[in-house]
Amino acid sequence: MVTKKKEPLVKKIETLAKDVRKTANEKEAPQMDFPIRALNNVSYDSRKGYFQIGDRVKSRTLTFNTVKTFAQTLRMVSESKKLIESDDIASKREVYYVSKGWGEAKFDEQPESDTVMDDIEAHFGVNREQLRFMPEEKGGDVMGKLVIIDQDPGTGRDIEIDCMRFGSGAYSIPTLVEHLKFKTSAKFILVIETAGAFQRLVKHNFADTFNCILVSMGGVPTRACRRFIRKLSDDKKLPVYAFTDGDPYGYMNIYRTLKVGSGNAAHINEFFCVPKAKYLGVTPSDIVRYNLDTHKLKDVDIKRAKDALKNDPFVLKHKPWQKALKDMIKMGVRVEQQAFAKHGYNFVLETYLPEKLENPGAFLP
Repeated sequence: MVTKKKEPLVKKIETLAKDVRKTANEKEAPQMDFPIRALNNVSYDSRKGYFQIGDRVKSRTLTFNTVKTFAQTLRMVSESKKLIESDDIASKREVYYVSKGWGEAKFDEQPESDTVMDDIEAHFGVNREQLRFMPEEKGGDVMGKLVIIDQDPGTGRDIEIDCMRFGSGAYSIPTLVEHLKFKTSAKFILVIETAGAFQRLVKHNFADTFNCILVSMGGVPTRACRRFIRKLSDDKKLPVYAFTDGDPYGYMNIYRTLKVGSGNAAHINEFFCVPKAKYLGVTPSDIVRYNLDTHKLKDVDIKRAKDALKNDPFVLKHKPWQKALKDMIKMGVRVEQQAFAKHGYNFVLETYLPEKLENPGAFLP
């Protein structure tokens, strides 16, 4: 009789369960350690290109006050084991509702279950997809010189999807991308913050004209979106250029998350960021060069920029970003991608982007 090989993650889960039981049987308080997922517990090495989790941990010890959270953690770990062994998946929302059958251990709100899920992910040093917990979020849209080789879920046969043949639409990135393969003749990947800017480039066939692949991030890119871009870039050796609004949110929340990851996900940044990405625009210098209309910085913008200058390991490592943020604070303004429409609806694709692409060496790191 052939015995199916047990997955390494299942072994880790079983080891955790045995340790908790053994400690409890010895009349001692069981304890689980979790890496602290925060910007003040990460390091940044530009040679590696992503935020790495530090050594600081938080301990969850079984006490009168923590018994509910401790039980919730073990129940969710058990749920992951069931999904792995049955080769199934569950959305984060489904797991939240499954907990309603856990009696006193149920979650009152989904943010509670999401936090426990992230802790478990960090504890085992895996991503939630490996735990078989799937996000609800959309992955992003793709259009351009790219053929994606996916698989038919029923037969397992390869399916070729041409991203130039969606008419006025686009290919939607799935939540799982590891199995995807690619064919492309493109020269670069252009990732775009807003759906509006993405749609204008699609409408006017920018990808065909400049032989590139367009990816709409739709704000802060999801993990699936980042993983897709990283995998495509690595597999086909393609440079990645980012185009966001010119504000601290676009810089630090969207671009920096794309490039080096975040403090909250430092335990998996190695796989879910794009270290080779460069920032194309919009920059403070673009405001002057192209005489763009702007909006006054909000207090939250100023705080975000100053916090980055003081505490963000990525910014502290790159003087060009320090200058960009200081210039923005000094100017007291922010600018949107759509501001180029002042010079004509298609100025951004006919003038701004072509001029930028002629000198990628001048992009921000």
